[in-house]
Amino acid sequence: MPSKPIPGSTGEVLTCLPSPYIPHAATGLLYLPRFIAKCKYVKTHGALPASYAKNYKRGLDRFLCLHLGVDPSAVEEIVHTSTDDAEIDSRLLELFPKDTRTAKWNRDLVQKGMTDAGRDFLRDALTAMGCADRAGEIKSVPDLIDFDEGRIE
Repeated sequence: MPSKPIPGSTGEVLTCLPSPYIPHAATGLLYLPRFIAKCKYVKTHGALPASYAKNYKRGLDRFLCLHLGVDPSAVEEIVHTSTDDAEIDSRLLELFPKDTRTAKWNRDLVQKGMTDAGRDFLRDALTAMGCADRAGEIKSVPDLIDFDEGRIE
């Protein structure tokens, strides 16, 4: 039987966040709904758990914003000051470039972790989770997120 993460090995796990593979309805960008959900969580709770706070507006959040040429704090500000999802989407579309190069971002995202250094990172993370045997199956950083949050058995 394949191993599962040691409970608590990565800190608190938020299963309320969407998978990185969910596309944003207005742009088609993968991962954007997750970043928006993290911003909403901070707005509601004041902060993310430490296990998520270390990468908030960094890591994939930042890579997405670098791709779009925007500051992660600008996205956070829009989420925090908008009244609903429609307003968030409208304001984000104003902030983002006209051409979001969605296909390029989506391809790059699903390949995060597929370099030699990335495979080393995934192997180390899975080992720390007590799941070194899953290294051949968990092939990308988005896979690792889904595995940690229970979306990959």
